[in-house]
Amino acid sequence: MSPVIAPATGADIAELRQLYYAVYGPHYPVALGTDPAEMARLMADPHSLWLVARCADSGALTASAAVHGEEGSRIGRLEGIAVHPGHRSAGLAAALTEALCAGMLDTGRLDSVYATVRTVSAGPQRVVARNGFRPLGILPNAVDLRSRESLALYARHSAGVLDRRIPVTEVPAPLLPLLRTTESALGIRYPGVRATSAPPPAPAARGAAERLEMIEAPAFVRRRFRERFPGAEGWFYPLHTPNVLLTPEDGRFEVYAYLNRAGGYCSLLTAHPDPAAAAGYLEPVTRALARAGAGYVEALVPLAHHEALSSFLAQGFVAGALYPAMRADGEGFHDYAVLSRSSERIDFRGVAVEPPLQPYLDCYVSAWASAHLPTSSEVAP
Repeated sequence: MSPVIAPATGADIAELRQLYYAVYGPHYPVALGTDPAEMARLMADPHSLWLVARCADSGALTASAAVHGEEGSRIGRLEGIAVHPGHRSAGLAAALTEALCAGMLDTGRLDSVYATVRTVSAGPQRVVARNGFRPLGILPNAVDLRSRESLALYARHSAGVLDRRIPVTEVPAPLLPLLRTTESALGIRYPGVRATSAPPPAPAARGAAERLEMIEAPAFVRRRFRERFPGAEGWFYPLHTPNVLLTPEDGRFEVYAYLNRAGGYCSLLTAHPDPAAAAGYLEPVTRALARAGAGYVEALVPLAHHEALSSFLAQGFVAGALYPAMRADGEGFHDYAVLSRSSERIDFRGVAVEPPLQPYLDCYVSAWASAHLPTSSEVAP
């Protein structure tokens, strides 16, 4: 008998918390399945959609999933897919995912929906792939769930969106293999893109910026962030609100980031007065975040921002994923690269990778080796 799928309500919160505990245990670092107040807020959010599945016979809550959106953005995140261990292999995750996409993509509410998928088994990749999601890359060491896990990035676009991408003319040479991998995986093109090998900007001189203060006062950071960036012109990181601020003693720049201590990861959002002001200080910024518990630090950079991409690559960041048509701009869409750096050892031996994702993993391993392993000319005889 088919499950009953319906929007989640406040009356479901207690059962939902039990469901997420049964699936993920006590280490699930997402408020969606653990924080009643945040759960109620997401259920009431007009830009999001949360669905649950119940057994038609018993009425028991057996599965859950949501697409999280936000005001002013045309992108959503598929999250919180959970199926009770006693009801797996019944197609519940696929049914919920398809219902969510029908409600958010097919209706034109969103241009794309992305998902970060666990790679401890092939099942999650198969679920999203069966529902029209395609791989965009690998996020190594992206989250701490009992131990470090790598995630796969998948996305599904509304019809016609990928055809309206704004072209780029050049990218730093280390990114060209990722572009070619994306072309093959998604059937899109980057015609005429040339790889540049110009030397990246030199790191700034050592000084006061080596001694960074990190302010962990979420409400204060949010207020200051809104003062610094009253519009979206100077930043773009969907579904992330900064909760920490890093600044040198002289205050000449401010770096805004989202730090998730439970999951052991951090997203660099932007810098004031502009990202270039902090570009030379990515090394001390990354070290400060690592001391705060972020074993994985990532940045989302427009593919057209050659200087910013070069700065991150120069500081040991590696591009593991490419999100085509991520941000709407007038009648077109900008592509974004996801660059990351891990302070912990990356180990892919336990990763389960489906064939469509394998080229991205191979591409990342090659890029990491080029960035972090010495060449034959650099090895002393």
